[in-house]
Amino acid sequence: MKISGSIDFRPKLISALHNYTMSEFRRDAIAGIVVGIVALPLAIAFAIASGVSPAVGLTTAVIGGFLVSALGGNSVQIGGPTGAFIVIVYTILQQYGLTGLGIATFMAGLILVLMGIFHLGTVIKFIPYPIVVGFTAGIALTIFSTQINDFMGLGLEDVPGQFIPKWGMYFRNFGNTSLTALCVGLASIAIMVFTPRISKKLPGALIAIILVTAACYVLNELLPGFKVETIGDRFHDMPTDLPAPHTFSLDMATINNLLPWAFTIAVLGAIESLLSATVADGVTGSRTNSNTELIGQGIANAVVPFFGGIPVTGAIARTMTNISNGGRTPVAGVVHAAVLLLIFLFAMPLINFVPMACLAAVLIVVAYNMSGWRTIRALLRTPKSDIAVLAVTFFLTVIFDLTIAIEIGLLLAMILFLRRVTENTQIKVYSEHLDVAAGTDLPGHEVLDVMPGVSIYEIDGPFFFGVATKFDEMMRHTPGNAKPIVRIIRMRKVSFIDATGLHNLEILIRSSQSEGIDIVLSGVNENVRASLLHAGIDRLVGVDHICDHIIRAVMMANAIVSARKKSAAHQQ
Repeated sequence: MKISGSIDFRPKLISALHNYTMSEFRRDAIAGIVVGIVALPLAIAFAIASGVSPAVGLTTAVIGGFLVSALGGNSVQIGGPTGAFIVIVYTILQQYGLTGLGIATFMAGLILVLMGIFHLGTVIKFIPYPIVVGFTAGIALTIFSTQINDFMGLGLEDVPGQFIPKWGMYFRNFGNTSLTALCVGLASIAIMVFTPRISKKLPGALIAIILVTAACYVLNELLPGFKVETIGDRFHDMPTDLPAPHTFSLDMATINNLLPWAFTIAVLGAIESLLSATVADGVTGSRTNSNTELIGQGIANAVVPFFGGIPVTGAIARTMTNISNGGRTPVAGVVHAAVLLLIFLFAMPLINFVPMACLAAVLIVVAYNMSGWRTIRALLRTPKSDIAVLAVTFFLTVIFDLTIAIEIGLLLAMILFLRRVTENTQIKVYSEHLDVAAGTDLPGHEVLDVMPGVSIYEIDGPFFFGVATKFDEMMRHTPGNAKPIVRIIRMRKVSFIDATGLHNLEILIRSSQSEGIDIVLSGVNENVRASLLHAGIDRLVGVDHICDHIIRAVMMANAIVSARKKSAAHQQ
């Protein structure tokens, strides 16, 4: 389905249903059931860690997961709440409440839709890898920090949101650790660690929750003194059906306050979804339509807030579970949402018995898997600039928040990139002799004689604002302290020129002409020529002074010098 205009919106579900067979459905159905079972404990755990009830997590997984599969651009992507959003959701809840979170998520959905409409799906993939690793590791450490209270049964209330004050409170209260809760948490981790050794297809988190919950229930019945906090103790009776949709009231003050958070949700959601899609493509050999994926993710995030849900994005672990169990079309994702809906409608009372320490253990394992410590260890062997970006993003995520981390990380990465490009862009100066074949793969050599009074400057790289000043300083330094008669600017390796480059070039041309120096441009490609003509550079130097090859430029420069010398000789 291609919407009119240039909007690239072609959901994979529609193309997958063409010639869809019963054997494909059986395969997708099995994968969807398995993924639904795996997604259950994660949706509950992420919701609780984010500061909302388990019902909110399941609502998000059902509605958001269905929309991502039905409208997305990847065949096997599984959407739902993820650990990456825990810190953001919790912070927004503390400052603006559920209504503010809903508005921020809705605006994030609109931003994602606009990203897809304006074909930013491919651009978002170019966010530097050290930034992604840095804030992912930072989120992992933050998630781990939020689970210590329940994992150790400290019983603390009003735990600070900031990392350092939070750990200060923990250290002051470690003496109140509940051995019962700690044993439940450790047993849960042990089950999740050893389950894959029995079978990699068994969902370790779900096995841990079932076994530990059953054991705690039996011990509670047999031992009157045995007590561990459960989901039911904290959230009491939870709804057993999807909430009715509701609306929000918007005003400019609310939009202005929540827009930075909405932007953070949108960028993080786009990054995580497209990374998950890229990983899935590498395994299945399929190809994601990135713009459609962003639009699908955006619609999901714009819809779930009206049902009380939290942000939705593609989940790498659930997507890989889908692939490993045979899912190959979006039908598997739709089945996964249906399975969660059935659990929501008929099994919610059983969820009340799950111990909080067990859910904390699930999230600690999730945080460990998110941390990517092996990747970080490998990145420590990369250039120091990349290590600096990773470290800054990581510490800003942990100490401050993800919004600042992404903004500062991107800014630092861009500055370091521009510095690297500027350093690698060379400006060469030639005089008297010039080898036309220098810097090419041509076997022969053609040396041009350059008359005295002609200086040749070659720009090797893009002519943008980071290079313009460097070039301007080089041009003003005349070799041999002799003012040239003609300056040739060789631009065969200039792939593009920006506004600053054009401005500096115009100033240079005007100042050179005021000194009686002619400017000849050489090797200008079509894109750069179009920029020069649009800026009126041709009117300054003359169209004939913009040459497509250095031979023509040198011949013109030599002719100008000869004419000048003859004119000077006649005047004498």
